[in-house]
Amino acid sequence: MTSSLPLRIAIILAGAMGACGVALAAASAHLPDATRLGSASSMLLFHAAAILGAAALTQHTLVRHSLGVLAAFGFVLGGALFAGDLTMRQYLGHGLFPMAPPTGGTILLLSWLVLAAGAAWPRRN
Repeated sequence: MTSSLPLRIAIILAGAMGACGVALAAASAHLPDATRLGSASSMLLFHAAAILGAAALTQHTLVRHSLGVLAAFGFVLGGALFAGDLTMRQYLGHGLFPMAPPTGGTILLLSWLVLAAGAAWPRRN
């Protein structure tokens, strides 16, 4: 049986992403012209749930372990890049680095495809 430590770390990060998503949702509701924060919040909350789903599917061997872990951490990285850039633009007036949101979005898209591939080609017994 493969180690569950990477999945446990992904679940911890999902909790942090969810908390940040809620905080950003509150900020977007109370700050003027904070539409970026609403988008960042949605991205974090949605992909925090996706991480939990990927971890559960992987743990129940419905998704190949290596691909499930890769997808979960792709959701973490992609969400952090996308939401982090939007949040920095709101509060600091500049982003993380050029092309951070499309890079994060591309990582998220690829992570969904990796998760699908992990379900299509599960581990053989």
